[in-house]
Amino acid sequence: MLKQIFLPIFLLLFLACEPQNLPPDPAKLKQEIFDAEAAFAEMAAEKGIAEAFYTFAAEDAVIKRENDTLIMGRVAIRQYYSAPFYQSAKVEWKPDFIKVSTHGDLAYTYGKFTWSSQDSTGKVNKIKGVFHTVWQRQADGNWKYVWD
Repeated sequence: MLKQIFLPIFLLLFLACEPQNLPPDPAKLKQEIFDAEAAFAEMAAEKGIAEAFYTFAAEDAVIKRENDTLIMGRVAIRQYYSAPFYQSAKVEWKPDFIKVSTHGDLAYTYGKFTWSSQDSTGKVNKIKGVFHTVWQRQADGNWKYVWD
């Protein structure tokens, strides 16, 4: 009889102690995105644009480039940036703004970039602009961009 009384009480106490699903910490999530952007930019500087844009892309990522051209998928993105023109190009950027969804699974950033490339005479040309990137948390917990 004691078993019949204590078992339901024990179960109620056990369930009451279950961790609640608390919303993710927005400051922590913003820092994760900032760190992902920084690692992305660092890889572009050290290993090249093609490798960085491939590594940080989600499998189904899309980038929009000249003349509203869409490059779809991380393999196509690597091929796009593997063209000879991009081999000597450099790009630098840093987000000025980061917003993360309430659930902590999507984020977007925007900020300024500087694109540098050399023409056939050796002259360095610089283009400045604004970037916008959409990030998605992957199943393994890492952040990858889905739109750039």
